[in-house]
Amino acid sequence: MSTNFDDFLKEQLKDPEFRKEYEALQPERALIQAFIDARCESGLTQKQLSELSGIAQGDISKLEKGKSNPSVRTLQKLAKGMGKVLRIEFVPEDQVTYV
Repeated sequence: MSTNFDDFLKEQLKDPEFRKEYEALQPERALIQAFIDARCESGLTQKQLSELSGIAQGDISKLEKGKSNPSVRTLQKLAKGMGKVLRIEFVPEDQVTYV
């Protein structure tokens, strides 16, 4: 019997300990996905964004893989390189979905 990832995740989220850890990582996952989406929408490769922003390509790669914790200043430079502006929001907990 095969299952897709969403079904697997829904099953795992029934475990309170797993759900707690999963939810704790949500902001990081959202940041990574938003960054990847913005870079792709801009039509830029990591190398091109590196040249435009002054941020090393290796650092961009680490960010996209979730292996770095970029500063707001770094994110601002990356946003500017994409012709965008960084915006950070605080939203009520009840407006956040995890699946």
